[in-house]
Amino acid sequence: MSVAETSEAPGQGVVDDSDKQVAPLELFFDLVFVFALTQVTELMSENPTWEGLGQGMLVLAALWWCWGAYAWLTNYIAADEGLERLLIFGVMGALLIAALAVPHAFGDDALLFAIAYALARWLHIFIWAEANQNVDTGQAIVRLARTALPAPLLLIVAGLIDDGTTRAVIWIVALAIDFAGPLVFGLRGLRVSARHFAERFGLIVIIALGESIVAIGAGVTSDLDAGIIVAALLGVIVSCALWWAYFDVWSLITETRFRQARGYSRILIARDVYSYLHLPMIAGVVLIALGIKKTIGDVDEPLKTAPAVALFGGIALYYAGHIGIRWRMTHTLFHGRVVAVVVSVALIPVAREIDALPAMALAAALTSAVILYEVLRYAEDRRRIRAEAH
Repeated sequence: MSVAETSEAPGQGVVDDSDKQVAPLELFFDLVFVFALTQVTELMSENPTWEGLGQGMLVLAALWWCWGAYAWLTNYIAADEGLERLLIFGVMGALLIAALAVPHAFGDDALLFAIAYALARWLHIFIWAEANQNVDTGQAIVRLARTALPAPLLLIVAGLIDDGTTRAVIWIVALAIDFAGPLVFGLRGLRVSARHFAERFGLIVIIALGESIVAIGAGVTSDLDAGIIVAALLGVIVSCALWWAYFDVWSLITETRFRQARGYSRILIARDVYSYLHLPMIAGVVLIALGIKKTIGDVDEPLKTAPAVALFGGIALYYAGHIGIRWRMTHTLFHGRVVAVVVSVALIPVAREIDALPAMALAAALTSAVILYEVLRYAEDRRRIRAEAH
């Protein structure tokens, strides 16, 4: 029996989790997030400095938390029916406005971003409360609202302040409050369809990786030549290696353990592994997209500090997310990927001294080496896991 069948009876609008799949409306909803990711890359591309990287990561964290809230919502209720469908359309409009404002979310469009973002966050609580009639779930929603309501309000306050440092500090406080909600108040009263949840987050990883492909095209600002073509192909190799690192085996192992969990243990895995530990992966891919874009734009010059940090620091952050997930699930280390993190960080100063094209070649070699090592080292385990999964 599924956790839904063993814990609590569904309320109005709540669906059984035994065979729940991602609905077309959820994929449609995610298209707005796709655009938002490209806008985050644009924000950092326009200001490729430490300040720009920091602002991009803050905006990404806010967008991620908003998207994750709706992943939980649509995992729990049938959001593609009745009034909920129309409300989700309204949320898409709010998120689109927020995405349009992302490149200047710390400048002229700070207040516009904050208001649109707050509307999307607050509608989440309203939709969940409107669709649910279960007492335990209602109490969980109230607990989450304690942070989900005031945190976006702080972003509006930040939008009214002209001082950049003060605005950034308020952003950090607001996000800390929002992210702390599930940790401080817990998630008891909710339940999770493991299959749907893993599929939804897997799709968002693909969406993020798609941004690294988009960055290749966006980085071409001059006539195609051999250098740009080689850099583009190397960027594709990096993206393919990152895809392989997640989807070949590791996502299958994680989903299997997730589906085997029961009761509140499953809720905690959903919170820790997917809501929290997938964020470093997404942030890493967005940073890599920035590094690829800057590499394609000028293959014959060394990368500046921020793009070099974005490219190799992004790779390190992506693997760090995998390491964190493995530790959370098994309390063991991903030794090969730990080494990859160390090597990635060590290559940052190297990328500042050599031309961008060789730097991209190093990134492609590193990410490919991780895959080659694991395919050879764990060949039998890999075949067995994939056979069992399929």
